Amino acid sequence: MSTTRTRTPPSNGAAAAEAPAPSETRYQRTNPEAEGKINDWIKNNDKNWKYIQAMPRDRLERTVVLNEVRQVERRQYVDTGVLQNIKNNPDLKAAYDVLLKDVPEDKRDEVILSMEREKWLNKKSQSQPQTQTQTRREGVRV
Repeated sequence: MSTTRTRTPPSNGAAAAEAPAPSETRYQRTNPEAEGKINDWIKNNDKNWKYIQAMPRDRLERTVVLNEVRQVERRQYVDTGVLQNIKNNPDLKAAYDVLLKDVPEDKRDEVILSMEREKWLNKKSQSQPQTQTQTRREGVRV
């Protein structure tokens, strides 16, 4: 789920002073669970929180970008490992070849990774205690 929202400017020439700054319009939604985790971390890491607050904006922005880059690199590393494991296991490779016979060759790795992620998520959700699963579902209701 994305936390960003786009905002269209008023078409009738309304005063610009009424429109919030771009930084105010980007993150209007909050996730109470995430906010609770953040608040807990701040309470438990007062020294680190003060360090973060004292960072210049440019350094803070670059730190966020670095974290995004690291996340992408981790995912690529895991994806490469998953594909290598499949290629090294002749039975698994043959099974995927049968399943994906109608999928274009250039899309097969993407589909394999999607299937492996789904399998991992299913395994993870089955290993969670029932109370956590119920709590998670309660938060999803509309």
